[in-house]
Amino acid sequence: MQPDKRPAETYSPLYFLASLGAGGLTVTFFMYLMFWVPHPGAPVPVFEDIVAAFSTGSFALQTSITIAILGIATMAFMNVKMLLWNFSALSRFRKTEAYEKLRNSNGETTLLAGPLATAMTINGLFIVGLVFVPQLWSIVEYLFPLAMIAFAAAGVWALMLIGDFLGRVLSEGGVFDVTANNSFAQLLPAFALAMVGVGFSAPAGMSLNPMTVGVALVISTFFAVASLIYTVVALVVAFNSMLHHGTAKESAPTLMVIVPIVTILSILFLRQGHGLHTTFEAHAVAGETMVWLAQMIAIQVVFLMLGAVVLRRQGYFKEFVLGDKTSPGSYALVCPGVAFSVLLHFFVNKGLVAAGVVDKFSVAYWAITAIAIGSQFLMVALVLRLNRQHFGAPKQAKTVPAE
Repeated sequence: MQPDKRPAETYSPLYFLASLGAGGLTVTFFMYLMFWVPHPGAPVPVFEDIVAAFSTGSFALQTSITIAILGIATMAFMNVKMLLWNFSALSRFRKTEAYEKLRNSNGETTLLAGPLATAMTINGLFIVGLVFVPQLWSIVEYLFPLAMIAFAAAGVWALMLIGDFLGRVLSEGGVFDVTANNSFAQLLPAFALAMVGVGFSAPAGMSLNPMTVGVALVISTFFAVASLIYTVVALVVAFNSMLHHGTAKESAPTLMVIVPIVTILSILFLRQGHGLHTTFEAHAVAGETMVWLAQMIAIQVVFLMLGAVVLRRQGYFKEFVLGDKTSPGSYALVCPGVAFSVLLHFFVNKGLVAAGVVDKFSVAYWAITAIAIGSQFLMVALVLRLNRQHFGAPKQAKTVPAE
């Protein structure tokens, strides 16, 4: 590339992952409020709960709330800023020959990063509303239908892109390059479907209106099942190609994309379970929830180890994160760390504490929570590093497109 151009000026739809990562970090900071701030009047903490906790809480709680609020504000701003930048860049990109070439290659699925990041932003803005808008909960039942309309738009966008891709490769034949499918990049559609699904599950877990809960349960189930089916198929096909051809170096971070998919679907099912409990009197057993969350964490650890082994062997961090090469696919490294942090918070609080295995705020509690916080701040550092590489001052660097 030219010395006077930033890497981000060689556009790829994968730059939507820059917005996605910031949105995910917004959620990690919200976890402090979710599990450390009492919120007896709602299933999630709202502005009034946060103010009350800050006014009467200990210095440690006040510090945690301050960090959470600053983190949410910063990452939400970055999330929206990067989303708007991507919309503008994608609009220009659609007028180029590179876009037409992309639409006729395996890389067509990278366009799913658009609805994926958009759905994440809708989730993130809901968090911003809870934290910063007084009396929001008093009108939340009116907001849920609007939120579902927004998620429906993102879902239709995702399904249309998936339909274009599958319609092309399954009807024409011979147009999908199996030899170039040696990564988990084709899991991006499943990721997008899961993100839309978890958005629909929010009203299922928080609304008190049976109609809203019922509609949210059904639609979120559709997207969850679609995501699971796509995940299984894409995993099998991709793993076969990797065994034959090795893992594509520039797409190696996708080996861990199963981690955020697991977190999103886990939260989706937890929200559905809460809705079934509060609205339809279907009760979950704390011990079973704990074991199930442990199983989800185990899946994540397995894929984190797999990704770490391949990335280390290929020297990915040395070249693309710490070195002078850049790849938009590097932003896929943020999602696993963020997702692992979030699900670990749920495992500790909704699993171990709820089942009575550990006491809240005990030494064991903080020992495990420290892992989640450590993962979170590693991802904050990674996002800042990648943003400097891709969006900072122009410099001589070799950009490698990731498919």
